[in-house]
Amino acid sequence: MNSILSEPFLDLLMTCPRGLEELLSEELSTLGAEPVKSTVGGVNARADLASAYRVCLWSRLANRVVLCLAREEGVSTPEQLRDAVAAVPWERHLPPSASLAVDFHGRSEAIRHTRFGAQTVKDGVVDRLQALGLPRPSVDLKQPDLRCYASLHRGRLVMGVDFSGESLHRRGYRRDVGHAPLKENLAAALLVRAGWPELARQGAPLVDPLCGAGTLLIEAALMAADMAPNLSRERFGFHGWTGHDETTWRELKREAEARASIGRKRCRSRLYGFDQSPAALAAAKANAMRSGIPALIALQGAGLAELACPQGLEGAPAGLVITNPPYGERLGELPELVTLYAQLGERVRGAFPGWRLAVFTGNPDLGHRIGLRAHKQYALRNGPLDTKLLLMAVPQQEEEKTTARPSRSTGAQMFANRLEKNQKRLKKWLKKTDESCYRLYDADMPEYAVAVDVYADRVHVQEYAAPKSVDAGQAQKRLFEALAVIPEVLEIDPARVVVKRRQRQSGRAQYEKQAATGERFEVREGPARLWINLRDYLDTGLFLDHRPVRRMIGEMAAGKRFLNLFCYTGAATVQAGLGSGQGDGAAESVSVDLSNTYLQWARDNFALNRLDPGRHRVVRDDCLRWLERANAEFDLIFMDPPTFSNSKKMDDTLDIQRDHGRLLRLAMARLAPGGTLVFSNNQRRFTLDADLADHYAVKDISAQTFDPDFKRNPDLHHVFLIRHRDNTGVSA
Repeated sequence: MNSILSEPFLDLLMTCPRGLEELLSEELSTLGAEPVKSTVGGVNARADLASAYRVCLWSRLANRVVLCLAREEGVSTPEQLRDAVAAVPWERHLPPSASLAVDFHGRSEAIRHTRFGAQTVKDGVVDRLQALGLPRPSVDLKQPDLRCYASLHRGRLVMGVDFSGESLHRRGYRRDVGHAPLKENLAAALLVRAGWPELARQGAPLVDPLCGAGTLLIEAALMAADMAPNLSRERFGFHGWTGHDETTWRELKREAEARASIGRKRCRSRLYGFDQSPAALAAAKANAMRSGIPALIALQGAGLAELACPQGLEGAPAGLVITNPPYGERLGELPELVTLYAQLGERVRGAFPGWRLAVFTGNPDLGHRIGLRAHKQYALRNGPLDTKLLLMAVPQQEEEKTTARPSRSTGAQMFANRLEKNQKRLKKWLKKTDESCYRLYDADMPEYAVAVDVYADRVHVQEYAAPKSVDAGQAQKRLFEALAVIPEVLEIDPARVVVKRRQRQSGRAQYEKQAATGERFEVREGPARLWINLRDYLDTGLFLDHRPVRRMIGEMAAGKRFLNLFCYTGAATVQAGLGSGQGDGAAESVSVDLSNTYLQWARDNFALNRLDPGRHRVVRDDCLRWLERANAEFDLIFMDPPTFSNSKKMDDTLDIQRDHGRLLRLAMARLAPGGTLVFSNNQRRFTLDADLADHYAVKDISAQTFDPDFKRNPDLHHVFLIRHRDNTGVSA
């Protein structure tokens, strides 16, 4: 055991977010501490007591300042941990009858939970004090008099007293937070990396065009006004430490208060925050008031489209535009963000020539959409996310003419040309049929492996999962290019573009909920009105490739009893119930599916089309089980089962290639003489059992069931008409 209490300098460990160690080391040197060694997420340093206090007060980057009391090697078991803690002279640091809390970090094979580790450390402290006949300390996890720190990593134990108390990143001003708030010390680090302290000394301005709750603005203002970030904190961890020197502390705090008073008056920099969210701006205003620098910050409600250089900056030095835009952690957010990043670059180039631009993003590929080359990049962590700070120089206006990148790459332009070509090819058909939902593009170019479906005034983009042979970075880049092109070619708001990743599904995964927006809208297909939801499920509520089949069912259904098996959202039943739209639809129908969600969707579609629920029923059941028990006959049956399903609601798995014979025979037992079974499926290599043709009249009509928007993929689905034969072998 190596005790360091007798040394003239304190052994300190300053912790920080990963990636900030170098910056923290530099900061500690300016605050009077001597950095000794950097570790992952921290810096070891030597300092006298005044410098330790100064770090707590002035560090913009640290999380905690720990006075290290002992370091021990070879600790792995709870017994070893407890004994090591009990060897530390806690009586010299913990006042009698004081409360304590333990922060434990790390693990070993035998110590796998931080709560157990903290309990063991507490037991070691209690053992030490009770062995000396001192009172047992109480535990207060929220507001302890003293906070003990213990870190165990690869058998190396570090123990000490937490001088900071609550984490230093919590400055106290941020009670109102926006979406995905940025921690204060990470925001400060971004500003340091972007060169803001130097710019602030020159009186340069700063703009955050997506300011949210204002953390970047406030940290920048504190720097510009020479204000200690933790000046307003009333209590630090060292206040409950027996070695605390109140005189030294008061002197340091008075010095910081004087510097803040002078700094606020002398500050020449002005800071501007823009956001289109009233709630975010209200939070930013309240946070700025609590931080003590509201006069330095001007806030305005505006989106990126309105971004302009603030008035009154004539003659001011070129400043800094810094922002933390959304990252697009969810695939569905990307269409808007691709446009947002491109718009950010466009507006900054036009309004802030000669300035610096700093963009903090968890998606560097989105950063490429800005259109400016990053001359420096810093890898950082924002909580669990890998992120990068991109630093760019905004060219002067005369330079912009020669240095601006073309808006589209060669590949992106080819993709745009293909969309326009497909639009032109489908134009006459769309005008003739008045269809509002159609497929515009389906991986026509292998490099841009997406399907683009138009649903009235919205677009649904499905990205096909790239094979392992395709570089993930290139696939991401091409997706972003496609998402930038689609709104431009289709002249549609990027907010109305939804993107998902399409890959092989098992069971009923295609029906599983992916979001919970409840955002649905109405489209038309022939006489039918149908509800569509682009965001909440992998599919949308309408299989576009089956449009001709539904149209055919509508034409065949007049006056008939109709059965829809695996009915999904009931679109085929709606077409059957409406017929040609002249009151010649099915006399009655039954729609069967296992999913309550989709059966309710079907009911909503029926209500939208005013189909009588007394004549058009929905049934929740396994279709195989229902067919085995049913005794009714139907004149027209539509069966469109999934390729494979292992739903927990089913008695068994369903493999359509293996099981279609049994399914069809059960369905044919429910088909009235002279009736027709329309059998469809989407297994590309499907082959119909040969012996079915021996018992029934079977006609493959697949080639007739593709409208012009799906003719490129003739194996996308298979459709058969199946009828009973009469005694002469002719179909009845």
